[in-house]
Amino acid sequence: MVFNEKKPIQPRSEIEQQKVLNRLKRIEGQVRGVQKMVEEDRYCIDILVQISAINSALKNTGFELLEKHMNHCVSHAIKTGNGEESIDELMKVMKQFSK
Repeated sequence: MVFNEKKPIQPRSEIEQQKVLNRLKRIEGQVRGVQKMVEEDRYCIDILVQISAINSALKNTGFELLEKHMNHCVSHAIKTGNGEESIDELMKVMKQFSK
């Protein structure tokens, strides 16, 4: 996985950052719960339901980050004449997101 080293135009506030971190920690706890379910040889459907919930939580977290990026970074790039590159980058990520 390649990470882009760009810095955000408007960094996340401490509250925004904590909100994302809290959601990710909750998701991490859900993953650990699924691991325990597998270790306990729980019913497959119960495990699959939890995996679905994890996927949904990750997607929703991603959509929140995507919205912030569009409203600040992409918007700024468009206003300063660098919109094409930013939109191309955004479209690549959205294609990955929809897989």
